[in-house]
Amino acid sequence: MRIFVCLTAAALLAGAVAASAEEPAPPKPSFSETETRAIEDIVRDYLLAHPEVLLEAMQRLEEKERLAKVEAQRAAIAANLEALKRDPDSPVIGNPDGDVTLVEFFDYRCPYCRKVTADLMDAVEKDGGIRLVFKEFPILGPDSMVAARAALAAAQQDRYRDFHLALMTVPGQLDEPRILALASDLGLDVDRLREDMGSEGVERQIRANHQLGRALQINGTPAFIVGNEIVPGAVPMQQLLELVRRERAKTG
Repeated sequence: MRIFVCLTAAALLAGAVAASAEEPAPPKPSFSETETRAIEDIVRDYLLAHPEVLLEAMQRLEEKERLAKVEAQRAAIAANLEALKRDPDSPVIGNPDGDVTLVEFFDYRCPYCRKVTADLMDAVEKDGGIRLVFKEFPILGPDSMVAARAALAAAQQDRYRDFHLALMTVPGQLDEPRILALASDLGLDVDRLREDMGSEGVERQIRANHQLGRALQINGTPAFIVGNEIVPGAVPMQQLLELVRRERAKTG
């Protein structure tokens, strides 16, 4: 009886999640109305006595969905490898001839992006072989878009790195007046910066980064890409270095 109940419960649970798992529903058994009510009562009583069965089923479903997302992201990385690693418009710091490329999607107003900046710079300096590619990914409102446009415009004055770090470390509100004041403090040509911020090239690059982020199912910042892996969140320096070390071992 216990086996029958488990199998019946599993069948009902599978039917409930079939749409999420995108699997065809199994053929329905033919029971009379009385038999159906009896089975439902048995299943209900069993699940009330063993609610951990439902938790286990949901955990397995979540793990299955997670693995499916990882595989889809890996396929997307492979399909967009050139745009990720070798886009000539994407700013690069670190070793331009480094043996490991690390890609970061970020937003200047993201507190986690700001938090990880110092560790990221330390990792690049300590390793010496990292080629760090920045993907401006403004998703937190109009001020984020202004900051991304200004940073890409600063790249046209060969000042991307300095301006990027200034934007990431300045305290307080990051709005357009503050952004332009930072540019002025760093000695950038602010009039030229304003003009370049509205250029088609800058617009095209941000649009391309958003399209790439959607293709990779990146929904938040920061997000790092090493090899064929997407690593979300504010990753500590030692974890970043370990990811780089593993990728180097695979390709070296």
